[in-house]
Amino acid sequence: MKTDKNESKVCPLCGRTYTEAHALSRKDNAMLICPDCGTREALEAIGISAEKQEEILEIIHEKLGEREA
Repeated sequence: MKTDKNESKVCPLCGRTYTEAHALSRKDNAMLICPDCGTREALEAIGISAEKQEEILEIIHEKLGEREA
């Protein structure tokens, strides 16, 4: 499936509109989700708390020069 890189997509988990490359949900190996939700699922899989997940995502966004979503 070929898609335009800048095509807007809406994450079915969080509802955020994003243009970055999608992630594949670990929960069903079929649903395409936003990169943040993909990161959350990966961190959750290794036992990272929801609070810590948000801290990690903040750091990622800061390092990438992105604003808070």
